[in-house]
Amino acid sequence: MLRLLAICILCCTPALAEETSPAAELINLVHQDCGSCHGLTLKGGLGPDIRPGSLSHYDIETLSTVLLDGIPETAMPPWRPLMSEADAEKIAEYLLQGELK
Repeated sequence: MLRLLAICILCCTPALAEETSPAAELINLVHQDCGSCHGLTLKGGLGPDIRPGSLSHYDIETLSTVLLDGIPETAMPPWRPLMSEADAEKIAEYLLQGELK
């Protein structure tokens, strides 16, 4: 039993030790947390489509404000307690351009 446990630990350790970049973490946040309402492919669900073509009427500043402060009287919550302004700007950039630089 201990031998099997040791093999499992050795096989899984490299995957656990890998660090993700801040950009990868933000992209994961978008697809997991935002995706829970906007659909995992961001095409819409409970919330609207948030792919670049659907958000083209926003600029980065406006969209980051929406991310931070939410939209009153809608299901869009404020994320300010959970993210920095810099992260909100990076997420807005990703949502508008489909990539992070």
